[in-house]
Amino acid sequence: MNVYDVIRRPIITEKGHAKRESERTLCFEVHPDANKIEIRQAVEMLFRVKVAEVRTGNFAGKLRRRGRFTGYGSDWKKAYVRLRPGQKVPEYAEI
Repeated sequence: MNVYDVIRRPIITEKGHAKRESERTLCFEVHPDANKIEIRQAVEMLFRVKVAEVRTGNFAGKLRRRGRFTGYGSDWKKAYVRLRPGQKVPEYAEI
């Protein structure tokens, strides 16, 4: 996998914005098969920063209904990436 396969998109939420401001932590949706080492290397390469810690969580897809038809969304994985002290937090989105 290349870095663009590992990191799918940033997750822009109020909680993520608060973590970014207070804890210097970025939040991303990542490939379900990516491990913490691959996520760390991808963030360091894309944003030119040093990573202190990576935490991940797996989430099951939600049940969706459209009239009488039901189905499930895709399973996905979220990564919280904490930057080392002294590193500039990249501005990839504004709320």
